[in-house]
Amino acid sequence: MNIVVCINHVPDTEAKIKVAGDGKSINKTGVTWMLGPFDEFAVEEGLRLREKSGGQVTAISLGGDAHKETLRKALAMGVDKAILLKDESVRDSFAVAHAIAEAAKSLSPEIILFGKQSIDYYNEQVPGIVGELLGWPSVSVVVKMEIADGKVVCEREIEGGHEVIETTLPVVVSAQKGLNEPRYPSLKGIMAAKAKPIEERVPSPVPNRVEVIGMNKPAPKPPGRIVGTDVSAVPELARLLHEEAKVI
Repeated sequence: MNIVVCINHVPDTEAKIKVAGDGKSINKTGVTWMLGPFDEFAVEEGLRLREKSGGQVTAISLGGDAHKETLRKALAMGVDKAILLKDESVRDSFAVAHAIAEAAKSLSPEIILFGKQSIDYYNEQVPGIVGELLGWPSVSVVVKMEIADGKVVCEREIEGGHEVIETTLPVVVSAQKGLNEPRYPSLKGIMAAKAKPIEERVPSPVPNRVEVIGMNKPAPKPPGRIVGTDVSAVPELARLLHEEAKVI
């Protein structure tokens, strides 16, 4: 099976994010970066599919040279091949999806795996757009998947429960936590990944359809207030919740 896994190079979940001087991006000074947590589930699922059905797993990432670090981790986990779609420019979800779909056409995969979302922008749009551009079915937030005889059965999360969807290959799937337990790169895998080449391609330029006009950190939460210590405080508490907090 020919498998493509799309991964992203994102700020560490413990990083303290500051807005850059332009007011439209983050200040990258002192920020550590990592393979997207949801992308790890996609990589693991690709490796399991290869182990079950044979074939090759190719990891793709769009960005600058820094993304090679994340591609190396995917290689260390066991991915066969890595491709960097080298582009330092800021792309919106459509432009990112266009570059990935363009690369995928040349690779002729049977399945393209994503994490359900990237933890930097949380748009959750790229997998669906890639499916639309390729004319393939796409299934999101998948927690269980079975492939047999060209049929794909996915269990996905929906609000308040799960639903089961059946479709056919080729397909785009985005992985949710619970689909699997990602493996740790072995020492042998880490050493081998250092020697593996990373292919570089320059994706076609595509005009953005969405522009970031401003970025602000959330306002700090106001300090807590104690309105009383016994039952006599209930009327005042109810008034504050109604008039100030506006939650009742």
